[in-house]
Amino acid sequence: MKQFLDFGSENACEKTSFMFLRQELPVRLANIMKEISLLPDNLLKTPSVQLVQSWYVQSLQEILDFKDKSAEDSQIIHRFTDTVITIRNRHNDVIPTMAQGVTEYKESFGVDPVTCQNVQYFLDRFYMSRISIRMLLNQHSLLFGGKIKVNPAQPKHIGSIDPNCNVVEVIKDGYENAKRLCDLYYMSSPELMLKELNAKSSGQSMQVVYVPSHLYHMVFELFKNAMRATMEHCTDRSIYPPIQVHVTLGNEDLTVKISDRGGGVPMRKIDVLFNYMYSTAPRPRVETSHATPLAGFGYGLPISRLYAQYFQGDLKLYSLEGYGTDAVIYIKALSTESIERLPVYNKAAWKHYMENHEADDWCVPSSEPKDMTTFRSI
Repeated sequence: MKQFLDFGSENACEKTSFMFLRQELPVRLANIMKEISLLPDNLLKTPSVQLVQSWYVQSLQEILDFKDKSAEDSQIIHRFTDTVITIRNRHNDVIPTMAQGVTEYKESFGVDPVTCQNVQYFLDRFYMSRISIRMLLNQHSLLFGGKIKVNPAQPKHIGSIDPNCNVVEVIKDGYENAKRLCDLYYMSSPELMLKELNAKSSGQSMQVVYVPSHLYHMVFELFKNAMRATMEHCTDRSIYPPIQVHVTLGNEDLTVKISDRGGGVPMRKIDVLFNYMYSTAPRPRVETSHATPLAGFGYGLPISRLYAQYFQGDLKLYSLEGYGTDAVIYIKALSTESIERLPVYNKAAWKHYMENHEADDWCVPSSEPKDMTTFRSI
């Protein structure tokens, strides 16, 4: 994060960015393309996955065209910036399109535990790779892609990064937009109760170096889930229990806890909620993916966790079945510790796809009671 910030604020040079991206983007694209090729054949053959694969091939070819071009030619650099914007726009629908491909595969062939584990492993890495590539594309296009070099709406932003991101404002914005959706679907919505504690600098507003759009994505998704759970759990009430948010800033972490009283989920389902194969709602059509329903492919939570993990944070769920759920976002308070978390294609990654996963070395409890008559002594 600090490198993104330093480059954009002090040494924002389009030529330097061009020279870096023409080397870095092909590496990141090629890494994840190798992993796409290791997916099960029947998944690779779905029209949606083939479309995504074609986007990556085309983007890689377009970037490689600049490999030996002169960095001294301003026309080349301007054309590169246009290409970066084209690639960014081409990949806008990667998430719902890949999700459609996985759904097509699941409906046609079913999912065994090994395939499910491999697809989960792949999608975590694939979507994290997409976040990182999009971060690079956005930084370049926002810094150098427009006639106006400073965004009048966000003059202090360095590309997509806000050096003084007001966390509470982003949270309130996410709540208001989720509330609008909830009002549209349920004709009502839970109120927000927000408490903040700046343990680092008492009395001051909580600000960190962060990407506001990433934080917004996370809190908006969590508010949608909390509102949906609350409205469907408390159908017999005229007044719904509020959603409580606690925001704290310490020396190392900024923590956001979003608590609802939507009935919670059993402990065994917590991990399942982060599974790309799981959703508690009917899936939407891809062509309507630009709309924002209260529930969709079931990718909201796992993608939100990746946004948190991208800069070394995390997102965790703690649930009390019958009462409600706490969702906790952890963000690094120091920009020097907010380092990109990137998937790397190597022998270990290859082995994960190729090797058969061994059986669990713990006993698996049976749901059926044992017939103790078979253990009678003779």
